[in-house]
Amino acid sequence: MFQVDAHCHIWTLDRGDYGWLDAANPAMAPIARDFTAAELKARLDQRGIARAVVVQAAPTEAETRWLLDQARGADHIAAVVGWVDLTTPDLTERVAALATDPALRGIRPMLQDLAPDWLATQPWAGWATALQDAGLRFDALVRPAHLETLLCVLKANPGLPVVIDHVAKPALGAPPDDSRHELWRGGMARLAGETEACCKLSGILTEMAPSQLAQPRETLFALLDQVLGWFGAERLMWGSDWPVLRLAGSYGGWHALSAEWLAGLSAEARGQITGASAARFYGVTQ
Repeated sequence: MFQVDAHCHIWTLDRGDYGWLDAANPAMAPIARDFTAAELKARLDQRGIARAVVVQAAPTEAETRWLLDQARGADHIAAVVGWVDLTTPDLTERVAALATDPALRGIRPMLQDLAPDWLATQPWAGWATALQDAGLRFDALVRPAHLETLLCVLKANPGLPVVIDHVAKPALGAPPDDSRHELWRGGMARLAGETEACCKLSGILTEMAPSQLAQPRETLFALLDQVLGWFGAERLMWGSDWPVLRLAGSYGGWHALSAEWLAGLSAEARGQITGASAARFYGVTQ
């Protein structure tokens, strides 16, 4: 079975544009070092995963170009999702220049750090058309508060291929009466039912409370069942979110937990989630 890790990262800290990755913060210790394309390949090989989609982790075009450089000659990197300033009026030219590298398959603004209505109010008016004309996809790095705006934007731009990263970061560790739960349930159900958006099964463990991580199956499997019911296997793709994953678990541990849940699905559904959906969305070949 052809497998794809639809979401992972590599970085070199001395590049200096990873502002969110504070090496002085003890909580960041598991990821406060360089992670290379070679180390990623070792993780993939250990789990029989053929190829990976490497996603931006800094809001700079410089990092995007660096990722594209890393992808050259690294057959295990099937695609790069980069960053570009969506607010600039010369966006079409900027996107076209980046897209001359065939490894670039998508663009991701770091919406999780921006206002809930940012995508509807701040980018240059032609941003979605610019991405579509360049043959690029859109990775939506969002939280529950962003889902209403994302729905409106996608309905206004139905031709833009979109994938929701990290299941939109549900507030799994929050109390039951936290308003984010309803924002997430309602927003994700509508996005699944009213748009063609896909969704990545990634970045979930890092949203759990320590008590949930100690016994993750109940929380995790219920969440995955719910998302599968909304989107269907053909619009879901598995990703590791390595090395950010290391803040909550290991590559092997997340892969094994996912495999337990996947074992209850049909062979066709497993194939879609572990490789075919990502390959189709990003244009990844074997």
